[in-house]
Amino acid sequence: MPTFDLAGRLALVTGSRRGIGRAIAEAYLAAGARVILNSPDATALEATASELGDNVLTCAFDVSDTEAADAALTSLFDEHGYPDVLVNNAGIQLRGPLTELPVEDWRRVVDVNLTSAFVVGRTVARGMIARGSGKIINICSVQNHLVRPTTAPYAAAKSGLGGLTRSMCAEWARHGLQVNGLAPGYLDTELNASLVADPEFTDWITRRTPAGRWGTPEDITGPAVWLASPASDFVNGQVIYVDGGLTAVI
Repeated sequence: MPTFDLAGRLALVTGSRRGIGRAIAEAYLAAGARVILNSPDATALEATASELGDNVLTCAFDVSDTEAADAALTSLFDEHGYPDVLVNNAGIQLRGPLTELPVEDWRRVVDVNLTSAFVVGRTVARGMIARGSGKIINICSVQNHLVRPTTAPYAAAKSGLGGLTRSMCAEWARHGLQVNGLAPGYLDTELNASLVADPEFTDWITRRTPAGRWGTPEDITGPAVWLASPASDFVNGQVIYVDGGLTAVI
């Protein structure tokens, strides 16, 4: 369908060396877009780019380092122009009881999962606003809505990301931007490797999720293409749960 075609579009996906970010990058390439991969590890990023083939650019920087991010993005945009699509996907998880959680761990999780979306988002949005069009997709989580013990910084950051998504919509929609969030359920990724390896937790997930299974990064790609395409031009300020029904039941 033409409305889902991304031909001629340039997409920047943060945290795209592996996991959800890489899956979204691959889906965008399949839909016809050029894709800019991002990771702090330049060597590993180039290896991923070579695996994905043509129409792939790289931009190595740590999303939690504001000065480095701004410098890298300025250089990138000077050479290739502003992207048509931004996916704020970079994220980390550091678990621990609230009473024992180091403040440094709290700040690190919030910086990577929330503040980076503000920093990268506003930089990209300036060019999108000047052009009068653009798509921003923030990768949220079911922990925008539900929480578990020992994940407080992650849940707080992802809840904040949902609020930031709506705030971006409130300010930028009139300039032709659509800003939405995707909230994955529990996915079988490297971030969740320890949970996937735990038979008791996997049993709980499969019983708790109506779909009866762990999700995969590929489960996110269809909605990500939709939100990047003209098919979603009147969808704005929404956080869309892609969770196998987890948040729909008790």
